[in-house]
Amino acid sequence: MLFFFACVAMLIAGYFVYGSVVEKIFGINEARTTPCMTKADGVDYIAMPTWKVFFIQLLNIAGLGPIIGPILGALYGPAALIWVVVGCILGGAVHDYFSGMLSIRSGGKSVPELVGDMMGMPARQVMRLFSILLLMLVGVVFIVGPAKLLGKLTGLDVQLLLGCIFLYYFVATILPIDKLIGRLYPFFGALLVFMTVGVLGGMIFQGYEILPNLDFATNTEPNGKPIWPLLFITISCGAISGFHATQSPLMARCINNEKNGRPVFFGSMIMEGIIALIWVTVGLSFHGNVGEYSEVLSNGGWSAFVNLVCNTLLGPVGGIIAILGVIILPITSGDTAFRSTRLIIAEIFKVEQKEAMKRLIIAVPLFIFAYCITMVDFMTIFRYFGWSNQVLSMLMLWTGAIYLAKKNKFHWICSLPATFMTAVDVTFILQSNLGFGITGPVTTIIGVGAAIAALGAFVVLVKPIEGTVWQACN
Repeated sequence: MLFFFACVAMLIAGYFVYGSVVEKIFGINEARTTPCMTKADGVDYIAMPTWKVFFIQLLNIAGLGPIIGPILGALYGPAALIWVVVGCILGGAVHDYFSGMLSIRSGGKSVPELVGDMMGMPARQVMRLFSILLLMLVGVVFIVGPAKLLGKLTGLDVQLLLGCIFLYYFVATILPIDKLIGRLYPFFGALLVFMTVGVLGGMIFQGYEILPNLDFATNTEPNGKPIWPLLFITISCGAISGFHATQSPLMARCINNEKNGRPVFFGSMIMEGIIALIWVTVGLSFHGNVGEYSEVLSNGGWSAFVNLVCNTLLGPVGGIIAILGVIILPITSGDTAFRSTRLIIAEIFKVEQKEAMKRLIIAVPLFIFAYCITMVDFMTIFRYFGWSNQVLSMLMLWTGAIYLAKKNKFHWICSLPATFMTAVDVTFILQSNLGFGITGPVTTIIGVGAAIAALGAFVVLVKPIEGTVWQACN
């Protein structure tokens, strides 16, 4: 138990200590006007209180990811705890901060435009396509998952529930951000806190041994899957997730001062890291042995484990409330995934979004396409999402590194985690059946070599720009 609380303490310290360092390196300007003031439109660019922006950002990013990923990642053993803490502080929180703050500095641009500003038009075009496809995968994952869990809980037809969630997503995508999302999310935030703290408290008060196995050198994955690179793909949300880069610009359009960037972007990622840490801990502690734990996941998947944990630890009423929390979490990410997609498409074709009809012109075909994707097997979608998600995180970190290097600032806070994620992504796609299906240590050699080559190219090619010639994200 002491190790768990030490991990929580490190995450909190990461916010206050490393977060301050990152903020100082970036160089905030409290006197600078933000997009919600310069581009106010009453729909997407709306100034909101910081506490409300924080909860929206947290619920945008904390979908099924910090629950499913940690539950599956716990199969690899306590090494998953280390990845959550280190990945969250040095990678995820930095990634989220730069994706949000660069958007603020560029007038609220979405991630494809941010990447394009740093890497040029070819990268911009690739990222436009890549981001839209990723957000569609995310949106569908966060429709199918909640619908299936609600179906198990209520006995209602899953297709009917899919339709209801689709309808909510459509309304939330079209309405001004403060009308539905801004009003519901504080309540959902309270539910999230109850679920997370309740599950952990239930284990402690019912006498469960917390983290009975702290053998970090042993991989306990029952099928013999290697920790490298699979753990770093499996646990993305809670450690580092490229999906967050698509969400941060939504709140960059609502922040009224640059000083609020650290609590909103860095802070919400640290909070998500704590959520992920709790679910890894529950996975490692609830059954006490990986065999029984693996059997539950094999027979019923992550939703069966969540159902078992919540009902056992919190009783029937508390269990229902907690499970509703697990359902609402992904829904609050899915609606903003579609909202982000609408805005990215609007940026591509330069379509103003103040008029409702122009929002509908984009949203209607978007949801037709999303419905077609729901016909694909859920786990197939999730596997593609996992790798695509981490590729986007890698590209966003390289974008932050280029920005800092051009400003002649300490780029290593972005370039080092970007290098690490490059090695992860290249190694995974070489090994995975989704990619080349190559076996053996050669994949790691190639992956690490590609990462070193990328870092070398970055150091050689990206040079500081003097004076005021370079204006991107100034």
